[in-house]
Amino acid sequence: MNLHYILLDAVRQLRNVRSVVLTFLLPIAMLLIFGSAYGSGGAVDQATGLPWLVETTVQMGGYGAMMAGLSQAFAIVNERSIGWNRQLRLTPLTGSTYLVSKVVAALLVAAASILAVVLVSVLVLHAHLGAPQWLAAGFGLWIGIIPFALIAILIGQHARPDFAQPLFMVTFLGLSILGGLWVPLSILPSWMGNVAQVVPSYWLNRLGQLGAAGSGDVLVPALVLGAWTGLLSALITWRYRHEAARA
Repeated sequence: MNLHYILLDAVRQLRNVRSVVLTFLLPIAMLLIFGSAYGSGGAVDQATGLPWLVETTVQMGGYGAMMAGLSQAFAIVNERSIGWNRQLRLTPLTGSTYLVSKVVAALLVAAASILAVVLVSVLVLHAHLGAPQWLAAGFGLWIGIIPFALIAILIGQHARPDFAQPLFMVTFLGLSILGGLWVPLSILPSWMGNVAQVVPSYWLNRLGQLGAAGSGDVLVPALVLGAWTGLLSALITWRYRHEAARA
């Protein structure tokens, strides 16, 4: 039953219209706009050594992947509001499997979003990068969204339906800007670059950039994202047990 529920929940997420718009259409539209503006002439970002078009592709791939993770918050808030969580506790489904299903759904949607962004970049904007670099960049963005799915679960566990939307927007906008997913941090004030190194979206972007560059040390981004994953997992587990005890 646990595996069956995970698959059903993942398919349900892929059918969500809002998810399709936010994780597919919006990143692709932004890629077409910014990629055409920044990527003309084959200019290179001196800070990363990547062509602007490739860097923009990584940013928009990270944007869509992060949205796939964070949008799980709405699913959880809705399920809590109709009492679905209480119903699940009456079934053999374990609490950990319920939470894992949200992460798996985020990973599936993120994989499709990253692939769509890369294909548009290559086929429409003619971005030039070797297949191994594209695969490395895509895999870095994909595996790096786990902390964002956990952030969504944490929001979903605490937020009321009427408060979920503004909390989500504040979280999303802050992570997008500080992560350099909308505009490169190299053109923003230096203090923002220092603050950005605390948030997971910065390191998600770095994983994608390092993969696209085909070189560099991924240990620091992996450790930071792993630390975020461990901390968020502990908070989510505590909250779930607290709610189960009250129920």
